[in-house]
Amino acid sequence: MPVIDSSGSNPATAATRSKARRAKLVDETRMRQLLQMTPSQLVTGIADCGYRTEIDTYAMRLSGADLVEVSLNHNLSRELSEVTGYCQGALKVQVKVFIDRYSYKNAKTVLRAVANEVVLDEVSKFILPEENEFNTDWLAIVRNNSTLKTAADAMLGTPWGRALSETSAESTLQEMEDALDRHYFSEALSATRNPDPSSSTLRRFIQTEIDYLNITNILRGLREGLAAESRAEMLLPGGRLWNGPQLRVAAAVDSHGALVDLLRRSAHFDAAGFDEALSATEGAGTLDSALNWLSHSLHDQLRRMSYLHPLSALPVIHYIASKAEEVGKLLMIIRGLSAGLDRKVIEEHIL
Repeated sequence: MPVIDSSGSNPATAATRSKARRAKLVDETRMRQLLQMTPSQLVTGIADCGYRTEIDTYAMRLSGADLVEVSLNHNLSRELSEVTGYCQGALKVQVKVFIDRYSYKNAKTVLRAVANEVVLDEVSKFILPEENEFNTDWLAIVRNNSTLKTAADAMLGTPWGRALSETSAESTLQEMEDALDRHYFSEALSATRNPDPSSSTLRRFIQTEIDYLNITNILRGLREGLAAESRAEMLLPGGRLWNGPQLRVAAAVDSHGALVDLLRRSAHFDAAGFDEALSATEGAGTLDSALNWLSHSLHDQLRRMSYLHPLSALPVIHYIASKAEEVGKLLMIIRGLSAGLDRKVIEEHIL
């Protein structure tokens, strides 16, 4: 990613358009109404929330949760393209720092499809549907490659290709995914090194994302009983909470209590709020309460940043994150209800 300069932007226009789009997102009341529908009713309900064009596109060959899932993802990819299109100059570069994560996500999807030997027909119908023009290049990689290494080599020339080129023929899927994560955040931090307020604020948000991912990985590592060395390999550098040798200290905590004690030493983290959410996971058999707290906290920080810097990339990025969050919640509703999950359980995750 190029380092951001401060010229050639249209922040006022882009922020206004993004706020207008954010105002049309599904609110909490509507989300509760959708949650009370049956899976078949949800198709129409979600179509009426701004997804009708995509649902109509796929309705001839798909139905139910499969129809809704590919439609939501298609709508999100189109939205990302449109938002990028109305940003200009330095602002566009800043927004792209955030949007690039979805390309890295697609790269992981392609690698998983190749590694698991998913047939092209299934990929093109359900995972990266061919009706979505943004999937054309991704499908070509799946079609023309049968091994992880050749699929990785096919991505040379892309922003994420350099990360994959540094892996070997013996690298596992997990190692390649970890390399993509490290590369994305390294590139995003490098692109936001300028001292202007907008770049600095975006950089702090990305650093907070890294911190929260590291906390999540520590929790999962403890839950899976991984050794401290294995947990250390999962952590990303560049955050505000821990860096350098501090990452190994964080990876070495052996309990939830020890993690909270370490977090209390930082002025950049609400350890008390996190401790309360983490306590709710004890005996629950799931980390959902703590992970939901981290997700809500991160989104709240982005919302505050966008209000504090109204003429910057942050209102645009806030909209993108809100749109992606909406898609995630709608997916959770349709998949959860189709699988027979209790509505209360789903509600705890989305509201």
